[in-house]
Amino acid sequence: MSHRPLSFLVICGLAAILCAQPAAAQNPVVVIETSLGSITAELDRRAAPVSVANFLAYAESGFYDGTVFHRVIRGFMIQGGGMTADLQRKETRAPIRNEATNGLSNDRGTLAMARTNVVDSATAQFFINTVDNPGLNNRGTDPGSYGYAVFGRVTDGMDVVDAIEGVRTGRRGPFNDVPETAVEILSVTVQ
Repeated sequence: MSHRPLSFLVICGLAAILCAQPAAAQNPVVVIETSLGSITAELDRRAAPVSVANFLAYAESGFYDGTVFHRVIRGFMIQGGGMTADLQRKETRAPIRNEATNGLSNDRGTLAMARTNVVDSATAQFFINTVDNPGLNNRGTDPGSYGYAVFGRVTDGMDVVDAIEGVRTGRRGPFNDVPETAVEILSVTVQ
């Protein structure tokens, strides 16, 4: 029988208690306060650690305050977090690695990182799927089939997401699907 120091047993016991906690208890929860109401989302730190850390860094710095949902497509998604009401892009940090291979699907109510045609190009912009969008899931390694990284799920406020999806949209300058009346992101706070 081996004898271990008491400090070893305490550390191991504490680790066992922490590991026994449900994964959801360890996931950050954020509230996205918009001009149409609040959206609460749980972020999946286990499946999307890079995307979650990135989103939280932008949220905690106040970056999202005063941005808008600038792209709203009925029966698809609402996208925001990178532009001001006058459609000026905010300066972002470096792009992150795309985590679309994490096994999470672009289902109704999930949050995912927006990106360009370059696989690893996501910065601050995110979108909320308003329907199941299997075509946005990872299907391969080439840019066209790599997919979009899901990193969270709306837990309260889908009525607000649906209200945003239902606003009238049009073309403004080079942009399509822009709400005629700006839908502002007033703040994103971590609970």
